[in-house]
Amino acid sequence: MNILKGYSSRHLRMEFPWLKQLYQKDQLWVRSFYWGTCGNVSAQTVKRYIEECQG
Repeated sequence: MNILKGYSSRHLRMEFPWLKQLYQKDQLWVRSFYWGTCGNVSAQTVKRYIEECQG
């Protein structure tokens, strides 16, 4: 996951230079990530969970 996040961060910062100014650090993503399955949960429930986690 870290390789994917590192690659995408470098690619996005090259394509959109203003991201370097927006974020005052070298990293675009946070160090953590979540990996899981939803099972028999509706898309609306997953969306609500993600929104709640973002504050």
